[in-house]
Amino acid sequence: MISKVITGKSFYGCCRYVCADEQRAEILEAEGVRDYSYRHMGNDFEMSRQQLPDKRKAVFHGILSFYPGEQLTNEALTQIGREYLEKLGVTNTQYVITKHTDTDHLHLHIIANLVNNRGKVILDNWIGLRGKKAAQQLTQKYQLIPAIEKKIALTNLQALNQEEVARYEIFQAIEAVLLRCKTLPTLEKELMKKGIDVQYKYKGDTQQLQGISFKKGLYAFKGSSIDRKYSIAGLQKSMQQQITQEQKQSNRRGMRL
Repeated sequence: MISKVITGKSFYGCCRYVCADEQRAEILEAEGVRDYSYRHMGNDFEMSRQQLPDKRKAVFHGILSFYPGEQLTNEALTQIGREYLEKLGVTNTQYVITKHTDTDHLHLHIIANLVNNRGKVILDNWIGLRGKKAAQQLTQKYQLIPAIEKKIALTNLQALNQEEVARYEIFQAIEAVLLRCKTLPTLEKELMKKGIDVQYKYKGDTQQLQGISFKKGLYAFKGSSIDRKYSIAGLQKSMQQQITQEQKQSNRRGMRL
């Protein structure tokens, strides 16, 4: 088992990415937030974060990846998730432990609030390194397949983990810029600033758009695999809604003059 920790600003976006797709996500445990809706969950996290509004990056997002084929019960996964947070000092706070089953390797996504229930900040210094050490300790405790065992390539396990991180980082980037993009070229330009390439798929030899994909580093994903709203049809719909909304606002301003 290996660990990767990301800290961020948007609870709503993180909850949506991790929990919205019920075909791949199974929430194992939620503490202090509503688990039946990612929207309510994000709101609950955000309400608690407001105790300390100056804490900009209050989102803890930990990813624990297990070796392909390794299977554990939900009870064991939940316990591992709890102990992982405890070892990192992420305690007395809201959290959600979610299992993803959309790849050939089991992995957990753990969202937690770095503003605890008393309105105090949870220190996140060296949290990525501490997460890796915690994963190593839990691997040994629960007799999981260690990343350094013979015939198991550590780099392959890291690649599995990094692929999920790249997918989430692309999701975050699209979410951050989409509201100010009314065309696909504008979106492409904004994402390029963040190191993300946009690639299009056309129908046959025509110029009719059929699909879109995003690439960051070594990893490329279809838009729909990032989020169903980020398919080519979903993006075009979002952009058209923005244009329509602006036109309505402009018309209302004109009527007032």
